[in-house]
Amino acid sequence: VIGIAEAAMHLASMVGTRFSVVTTLGRTMGQAWHLAEIYGMERFCANVRACELPVLELEVPGSNARERIIDECRRALAEDGCDAIVLGCAGMADLCEHIGQVLGVPVIDGVAAATTLVESLVTLRLATSKHGELARPLPKAMAGAL
Repeated sequence: VIGIAEAAMHLASMVGTRFSVVTTLGRTMGQAWHLAEIYGMERFCANVRACELPVLELEVPGSNARERIIDECRRALAEDGCDAIVLGCAGMADLCEHIGQVLGVPVIDGVAAATTLVESLVTLRLATSKHGELARPLPKAMAGAL
């Protein structure tokens, strides 16, 4: 299993020196920092920012959601010392290309990143190792009522 944040953060670290995560609500920022830590990406993660924007507002016609996200991405580039943006919400996926064109930096959508990484693993015929810690469990004798 490849998580969308995991894929996005790893790809961002490959196309830039540092990235900032721009997400919807502030209450998810702690989880984003936690994921950066467990994925070994803290060194590359300049900041995690929130637009305080409910996800469903992205679907509302006439909403200024897109502009709010772009503004937060601009602030990240100006204030965080980053040169790439990770979109921290799957609901932002369709904004990725537009934001990248407007800002002129790599903008990574985790859904596309994870899907493409899995496709690459399949194409390369790579699968989880079955050696050491990831080896299949040893057979066990049945005991008890069965």
